[in-house]
Amino acid sequence: MKATQHTLDKLENIISQSEFTVRYERGNFQSGWCLLEAKRVVVLNKFLDTEGRINTLLDLIPQLNINYDKLTLDSQKLYESILNKTLIIA
Repeated sequence: MKATQHTLDKLENIISQSEFTVRYERGNFQSGWCLLEAKRVVVLNKFLDTEGRINTLLDLIPQLNINYDKLTLDSQKLYESILNKTLIIA
């Protein structure tokens, strides 16, 4: 899988289908992201490039409480590959 906007959109879909909101903001994020669990908001550093955003989401998604049943079939397959660490971004 390539580091493109389409890939980023697929990862964002997993998060949004689990009723989280993804926002890109400016801030002092040590790791490039901030998670507001009570509000179900994921805030990413807006200065990250597309590849940085993808890599950040790949690290973050396994830590989220994702409702697997709410995901579409395509999102479920992508989510499983992320959890199994079989997704390769080239």
